[in-house]
Amino acid sequence: MATLRELKTRIGSVASTQKTTSAMKMISSSKMRKATGQLQRLSPYRQMVQHVISHLLVTDQQFDSPLIAERDVQRVALVAFGSDDGLCGGFNVNIFKQLLVSIQEVRKAYGQQVGITIIPVGKKMTKAVRKIVGKDIQMEQVSLNTRSGNEDLYTFTDLMKTRFLEHTYDRVEMCYMHFISTGKQVFTREQLLPVSYQGLTDNVDPRAANSPCLFEPDANTIFNTVLPLHIKSMLQDVFIQSAASEQSARVMAMQAASDNAKELLDELQLEYNKLRQQGITTELLDILGGQVER
Repeated sequence: MATLRELKTRIGSVASTQKTTSAMKMISSSKMRKATGQLQRLSPYRQMVQHVISHLLVTDQQFDSPLIAERDVQRVALVAFGSDDGLCGGFNVNIFKQLLVSIQEVRKAYGQQVGITIIPVGKKMTKAVRKIVGKDIQMEQVSLNTRSGNEDLYTFTDLMKTRFLEHTYDRVEMCYMHFISTGKQVFTREQLLPVSYQGLTDNVDPRAANSPCLFEPDANTIFNTVLPLHIKSMLQDVFIQSAASEQSARVMAMQAASDNAKELLDELQLEYNKLRQQGITTELLDILGGQVER
């Protein structure tokens, strides 16, 4: 049975843990709000890029770009966005599980002989991916991490475009957690390259047909200029979505840890009070017993 001193030490330790988890929750909440704010600021830019593309696609012209060229898929790159830090619950585990499912889906779609390269973003994801690297699955490490800025992100985008144009990869997909709310994130697999022409046409603003434009120098040149901007905005959006989801998962994990610490603290405090009361009662009985003997 624990002594009063031992219980007091444990109570102090649990109370310290509760304060730490509460502080970490507040920090993660702040980072999550920052990420969601970045998403809101990015939205007008993406809308403007899509607005220009919409005006181009409502014309009768044919567009040609190596970035939308479909070809036989021999090698697929899966960019898996994870985290650099832990203490975010099942965030990385869930992504890795879905990544394994994605690998099976790719093989089912393009054949068992298709080459698969996984490009992990984040130390935790890199560590997990190393376990499945083998003959049919390779890993390419890049300098991009969860703390990277826009310049690093644009460099990574250019690298993926170069890999695609050089036929190193015939298809590039992004695997990440899409942020919906603090308590809900959904695993998403999105095609980055080649850019889905059908996806572009599906997002055409119908109002663009009512406001015809004159294109200078020509529509195809503008299309090839705007398309790389569209790719950059897609990757930037995914990067921020993943960051917001990571911090959201950490908020929920720290909340659960704080609640568990509080529950344990209450139990220890109750046990401490019982043991203390028992000690007082024993001392009183000893005093009364001594008086009776006299």
